[in-house]
Amino acid sequence: MKLELRGITKRFGDFTANDSIDLVVEEGQVHALLGENGAGKSTLMNVLFGLYDADEGQILLDDVPVDFDGPGDAMAAGVGMVHQHFMLVPVFTVAESMMLGHEPMQGRGPLLDFEQARARVRELSDRFGFDIDPDALIEDLPVGAQQRVEIIKALSRDAKVLILDEPSAVLTPAETDELLEIVRELAKAGTAVVLITHKLREVQEVADVITVIRRGKVVGTAQPTDSKETLASMMVGRDVSMAVDKDAAKPGKVALEVSDLTVVDRHDVVRVDSASFDVRAGEVLAIAGVQGNGQTELTEALMGLITPASGSILLSGENVVGRSIKQVRLSGVGFVPEDRTQDGVVGTFTIAQNLVLDLHDQPQFSSGLALRHEAIAENAERLVQEFDVRTTSIEATARSLSGGNQQKVVVAREVTRDLKLFIASNPTRGLDVGSIEFVHKRIIEVRDSGVAVVIVSSELDEVYALADRIAVMHKGQIMDIVSPDTDRDDLGILMAGGELADVA
Repeated sequence: MKLELRGITKRFGDFTANDSIDLVVEEGQVHALLGENGAGKSTLMNVLFGLYDADEGQILLDDVPVDFDGPGDAMAAGVGMVHQHFMLVPVFTVAESMMLGHEPMQGRGPLLDFEQARARVRELSDRFGFDIDPDALIEDLPVGAQQRVEIIKALSRDAKVLILDEPSAVLTPAETDELLEIVRELAKAGTAVVLITHKLREVQEVADVITVIRRGKVVGTAQPTDSKETLASMMVGRDVSMAVDKDAAKPGKVALEVSDLTVVDRHDVVRVDSASFDVRAGEVLAIAGVQGNGQTELTEALMGLITPASGSILLSGENVVGRSIKQVRLSGVGFVPEDRTQDGVVGTFTIAQNLVLDLHDQPQFSSGLALRHEAIAENAERLVQEFDVRTTSIEATARSLSGGNQQKVVVAREVTRDLKLFIASNPTRGLDVGSIEFVHKRIIEVRDSGVAVVIVSSELDEVYALADRIAVMHKGQIMDIVSPDTDRDDLGILMAGGELADVA
């Protein structure tokens, strides 16, 4: 099925999110829609999927104009969409999730035909190599598998046009590679795929055509063979450095000392196993490892979110184990969590409120029980400007922002605190190249101001770009702490649980 958008314009009040956008996606083609966070990519696809009504323009399928009153109309016409934030019910099985909204019935009776749903899941899973159990619970599946379930949902309704909105935003590198292979197979089967992303590697590997959007307008088309620098400059509208510009670290005294730290989860499974390391003021320690090897539990223990079973965490010589989260943060710890939506912002709060979430009771923002609203607004205006948060107002809710702009709010709040230690878990996940450049620069500025920095990242490029030392985790253990000059293959051996002495 061929998709064509002609002159699509979408406004929200005085703000024009999409400005006369034209787009043609041919059958069996992977068409990448590339742009910064807040460029209007997702808004455009929400118009296509019937979630928004266009103010101007026309949608055509196989050269026939269509008008969708909602997602149901879009799906009936053969358009499917996999959203950036999954639309799955955790306690449902895969088969139940797939049938939700168009439940197959047994004959003409009142009973649901679960076996038909299971068979459809198995059919699509086998056809595209998804390896999904129809009876598995959604909450038990890793994120990459949940992504495949979302794709199965769309394909089960015979989608001929499939929209993938930032599909790798929450995936590990290995899961992303699997996803790209799935996209290739879908295109080979004749599906027209619209891939919304800001990740240059992905479009270069899988796209047939690239359309670049900047601030709501199409600024040009590109080929996957074009250089990363060319694509990045088209997205951002200026030259973008693909490397982190930093001087050598000048480490000071030990700011954080972790000794024999062990964390056990509620099922008595050891998640962090006798981990020991230290971080000095003015250096970046990057923690590398395949996601799910104890990094999350380690950062949660450092922040006081969970209590370790044993071991100590010394911040400037004082053991913070047993302190509340607020006490840890007031000790001078900034934290960017790995899940900004759940743990970084309160979606229903305004941007201004989110920028002072745990600081609202401090003297600069309150007087007794009364908030200093003018000071809170001035703080928000300054940080929104400084961190280039794309919003119409500081009074807009956090959930109205794109994922990347939500991340900017979190980073802005955390790096502008009075810090001794800064912890960031996947700080640039979901960000575009311009924003990544900016966040990396701010992290190095934090380091150079004499703060100890701990970065957890599943992106090896980010680890190498920021690290002064690299600690590698595998099954909760610190396998080794190595120099950023360490070869990637050697780092991979450590990440798989081996030792560098194994390298012959």
